[in-house]
Amino acid sequence: MSLFRERSKEIGDLKAHVLCIGGEDHHLRIPFLLALADRGTKVTAAGTGNSAPFARAGIDYHPFRFDRFINPLADWSAIRALRGLITDIQPDIAQSFDTKPNLLVPLATPVNSGVAVIRTINGLGWIYSSRSVLALTLSPVYRALHRLAARSTAMTVFQNRDDQSFFEHHALIGSGLSRLIPGSGIDIGLFERTAAAGPTAAELRRTLGLEGCEIVITVTRLTRQKGIPTLLEAAALVHQARPAVRFVLVGPRESEGPLAVTQAEIDRHAPYVMAIGPRSDVPSLLKAADVFAFPTEYREGVPRALMEAALAGLPIVTTRMPGCVDVVRDRWSGLLVPPHAPRLLASGIIELLDGRDAAMAMAARASDIVRQEFGLDLTIARYITAYNELLNGPIRQRTPVVNSAPESQLRKRLS
Repeated sequence: MSLFRERSKEIGDLKAHVLCIGGEDHHLRIPFLLALADRGTKVTAAGTGNSAPFARAGIDYHPFRFDRFINPLADWSAIRALRGLITDIQPDIAQSFDTKPNLLVPLATPVNSGVAVIRTINGLGWIYSSRSVLALTLSPVYRALHRLAARSTAMTVFQNRDDQSFFEHHALIGSGLSRLIPGSGIDIGLFERTAAAGPTAAELRRTLGLEGCEIVITVTRLTRQKGIPTLLEAAALVHQARPAVRFVLVGPRESEGPLAVTQAEIDRHAPYVMAIGPRSDVPSLLKAADVFAFPTEYREGVPRALMEAALAGLPIVTTRMPGCVDVVRDRWSGLLVPPHAPRLLASGIIELLDGRDAAMAMAARASDIVRQEFGLDLTIARYITAYNELLNGPIRQRTPVVNSAPESQLRKRLS
């Protein structure tokens, strides 16, 4: 039986079932999932994070586990779990986000199941960003795995042109479709309502003990590849020039494994650097700051942190990395510096603090870019166009699948 043929009249309204699979921060895509549901799509989610946000949003959620770091045994277990999940749910589309799911989901999807796999490349992560010996050794292995995953991928979506060009250059797309959909989309109205409902800037400054200070804020995972050691060096240089400046680091550290910066590294820069961990009031915190610094060394997708900083009206200094340059255009909507360049980062921060008129003009342009190019409604429209293009393509026959495909085949894929 062909489910796709039966639904040919419904596709215009996207009366299809999408299983959206991500990692531990998958809850950040809840607005995206709800917007899809509002357009008539049946939405199911799977991820490694807490199920409570999905339950509150009324989204059917299935937890599974995978290791974000190098762990072939855990990857094999995750493939088996995902294979069972996809077999049980039988979606029309299995949509993956994040580095590991983009490999695991295509490998887990049963052959001839009729499930169309779409992977969204939201950044290329540590393997393709780091120049370390380990990353350079592993990158050919991961390219081979991407080529293998491409065989089961109907469409690869890229969030920036740099990543699309990288995949094209290394022949990682295969015979599937390739589409550019900038960013993951940001719910502008929700961001503004959350900021308005939270504590005031004055209250937050008082709570943090930062009254009378200039605040430079960073929202990211506190890892080396996100440039936190560079930021700490820059903070020391800024402190020498402007002792009243305080740096606030927002985001997880303990969960980041061997790549995390240590608490001792942060403590060496007390009292002008404070790490306050993950927060639920990020929109309000951004409104309380003076400058947003994002020193990433990653090949990003389009960083949500940059989009939120732009919506908050914060002047931004970030690195010339893929994804970052889609929001910040140097000296037009912010400042761009090379990665691993603490002196240039410090100079950029001081420039934005010194020249407030020019800084705020750049911040306003960054906000306009996000509102015009990355709003959730526009992103959803682009995804629905992509889904319809895929589902209206050659008919895919659904055949019954069982969870007992030869294990040797999957093990060969992982070897």
